[in-house]
Amino acid sequence: MKMKIYGDKRSGNCYKIQLTAALLQCEYEWVDMDLLNGDNLTSAFLAKSSVGKIPIIELPDGRVLSESNAIINFLAHGSSYYSAGSSDGSSSDGSGNRSNDDAYSQALIQQWQFFEQYSHEPYIAVARFIQHYLGMPKARRAEYEHKLPSGYKALNILEGALTDKPFLCGDHITTADISLYAYTHVAHEGGFDVSIKRYPALNAWFARIQVQPNYVAMAT
Repeated sequence: MKMKIYGDKRSGNCYKIQLTAALLQCEYEWVDMDLLNGDNLTSAFLAKSSVGKIPIIELPDGRVLSESNAIINFLAHGSSYYSAGSSDGSSSDGSGNRSNDDAYSQALIQQWQFFEQYSHEPYIAVARFIQHYLGMPKARRAEYEHKLPSGYKALNILEGALTDKPFLCGDHITTADISLYAYTHVAHEGGFDVSIKRYPALNAWFARIQVQPNYVAMAT
């Protein structure tokens, strides 16, 4: 049996798992979920995840894991995507002390992922949902406009963090980058100006991620 991923391919949170699985060359079965049809509220799905949210993964032994960042860290455990080591396997500071380096690096990855969930996704992803998927209904325009300043604040923080290094945690891509890339690279669909003129470091980061071996694009 293969791992199953339950999700919506247009969702940034679900795309994180697709991208991680592709980069790691994980085999899986995709189970498409239509939230508007209530697929996440069926008794069969709620038996797997009582919260009724996607994405989730179901392992071959029946265990289930939810929350996108937890899932990608689980998938990447033991690889350079969730490690202090460079892509060639060396430690980030050349010390060879992988256990201490990894403890700090994994915490730094999680720090960025908490930033993504609390200071980035609630603004950029929700603005995208209102404009791109709902077509900017009049009843939600005020909510949308309220999201923009905090969304730009998050983008500015990312731009600053990427000005002096290629990836968020240093010299190689990690699950921190995957977490934040998912919604950031489609932020324009939420009305954010992420042009190269305004965000040169951010756009260079997009390009570095997109040339990773086995990269897959987000469904449109």
